[in-house]
Amino acid sequence: QVQVVESGGGLVQAGGSLRLSCTASGLTFADYTMGWFRQAPGKEREGISCISWGGSYTYYVDSVKGRFTISQDRAKNTLYLQMNSLKPEDTAIYYCAAGLTFGGSCYTRPADFSYWGQGTQVTVSS
Repeated sequence: QVQVVESGGGLVQAGGSLRLSCTASGLTFADYTMGWFRQAPGKEREGISCISWGGSYTYYVDSVKGRFTISQDRAKNTLYLQMNSLKPEDTAIYYCAAGLTFGGSCYTRPADFSYWGQGTQVTVSS
């Protein structure tokens, strides 16, 4: 049985940083495209970053580009999202997901991801 678990969320002031972690049992991250998504109250789930199965390609939505960094530690089977210069509009539940591979690329279409964590709340105060 696959289980994906996020951690590292919390309350932080604007301009601060957080690092989210994602671990899984029952699957190996290196075999999947891995992605980070977020969902703010009243809004649709948004794909914000992904990393290709080989780890050579990363993608960021424009709103987080230059502030967030996705990475993975294959030895620990752990995915990270380093979030710097946080803004109040980054407030959301953040989800980690594993999904289809696309060779050397990745996409953040939720329908392409089969395994999801339960989410971790990130709240940025102004």
